[in-house]
Amino acid sequence: MSMVPIPPTALVAGLSGQYLVSRHRKVSPISVVFAGAVSLASGSLAVGSLREFLRQRTSFDPVDVEAPTSLIVSGPNRLSRNPMYVGMAGLLVSQAILRRSTIAVLPVAVFVLVIDRLQIPAEESALGAKFGADYSRYRRSVPRWLGRSSLKGFGREAS
Repeated sequence: MSMVPIPPTALVAGLSGQYLVSRHRKVSPISVVFAGAVSLASGSLAVGSLREFLRQRTSFDPVDVEAPTSLIVSGPNRLSRNPMYVGMAGLLVSQAILRRSTIAVLPVAVFVLVIDRLQIPAEESALGAKFGADYSRYRRSVPRWLGRSSLKGFGREAS
């Protein structure tokens, strides 16, 4: 695993790329409202997940993928196995909406691709090795990003 923290680096690169391609675009009142709603939802996922990690006193360090001491399956992790990354991608989407720029969606796609291909596989491998059957069950029942099964868990507490 690289010693560069891929998720925050990819997020900053994405935000920088969006700025470069859409810095001359004007925002509108409606784009502020929609971008704000997406930011709020995305931030809720990311912060809610972070809160679960802190509550269970386990690591969320993207460099040390073998450090977690607990398998987090509650809170936003009922909807996605990677709610922090969904939140980061959502932040990028909100910036594209704010600037009303379709080209600013490209950094979102690059972010998702980088995280999906470089970061998540290492995390999944480490979690599978550490938590075995519990992680396999979780992996089968909760999507990597978001999906239909996410809606089933929305609004319910973990059992």
